[in-house]
Amino acid sequence: MLTESDSDAGVPEWWRSLGLPGLIDLHVHFLPERMERRVWHHFEHGGPLMGGGWKIEYQWPVRRRVDRLRELGVRSFPALAYAHRPDMAADLNDWTLDFARRTPGCLPSATFYPEPGAARYVRRALAAGARIFKVHLQVGGFDPRAAELDEIWGLLAESGLPVIVHASSVPVPGGHVGPGPIGEVLRRHPRLRVVIAHLGMPEYDPFFDLAARYERVALDTTMAFTDFAERDMPFPERLRPALFDLGLAGKVVLGSDFPTIPHTYAHQLRALERLDLGDDWVRAVCWHNGAAMVS
Repeated sequence: MLTESDSDAGVPEWWRSLGLPGLIDLHVHFLPERMERRVWHHFEHGGPLMGGGWKIEYQWPVRRRVDRLRELGVRSFPALAYAHRPDMAADLNDWTLDFARRTPGCLPSATFYPEPGAARYVRRALAAGARIFKVHLQVGGFDPRAAELDEIWGLLAESGLPVIVHASSVPVPGGHVGPGPIGEVLRRHPRLRVVIAHLGMPEYDPFFDLAARYERVALDTTMAFTDFAERDMPFPERLRPALFDLGLAGKVVLGSDFPTIPHTYAHQLRALERLDLGDDWVRAVCWHNGAAMVS
């Protein structure tokens, strides 16, 4: 059991006590250095709608961050990147795919943006071995229903690969967020394996509805249930039975947002454990469900 005072050092013993071979975290970020610095500056200093931001727990050099994931026992993780303007995604894909080739345990990942030629570079990423995709509708400020994306959604539905989609209004409103836009995409492409980041907080209810309605739609736990999230966006108790059922049905996966988080990695795991949904649920979320998506 992880306790309030536990540090990351206690994590391996925790997953071993559950009989797991480690952890699979499907929401981890590694970015080109210049972009990483800008992202960290944004989260540290915040903005008019973010307040004062937060201190980033793992604002470390790349090698030290990779080593920490290995020390924690995170066996599989992506280097999720996302484009916020045109003429950016293809170069990001080259970077993330190369990073995965150089980094044992890193899942090859890619992104896309509604622009001419997007389907072409997505096909190239698939041919290069991409196994997980990421889009951020808030930061990107684009509509997932854009005509340039329809072919891509079809390709990804056919591939069965997970797409981590930030579709909710956390940390600030903006873009084409909420269940409506991505819900329309799912109506057109019901076989898409969309993973809703952050459990869809703070719009928990409608995103849980999408996960229940569509066979391949899932949710990730990124920052959910932590003290930070519970302060302003508490998880509703009425959804606890649905959270339990979805987890055991393979529809909830571990996510952390490492390294850009205001708490230790151990705290995210303790937040899951203190839900008291049982060891089978924790095992499914922290290993089995992610393994089924990316194996």
